[in-house]
Amino acid sequence: MAETPAAAPEAAPKSPIKKGSLVKVNRQAYSASLEAQASDGAAPDYLFEGPAEVLLLKGDYAQLRFRRPVPDVWLRADQLQVY
Repeated sequence: MAETPAAAPEAAPKSPIKKGSLVKVNRQAYSASLEAQASDGAAPDYLFEGPAEVLLLKGDYAQLRFRRPVPDVWLRADQLQVY
């Protein structure tokens, strides 16, 4: 009996965001997120102006470092857009 070739699993769409990328936060995606609800009411403008460098990717989250004297932040990668 001949085996039929198994359908190859579809590859997940690759995100253009990777380690070292320059990004900024998408205001609409962030404002509707759990992270925004857990933070202060008004997010600082530098989040949305960018650029921030992606230091590390873990799962769905990215660690960002801004070119300002502020702490690094972790945000979901789907809230980011390429700068």
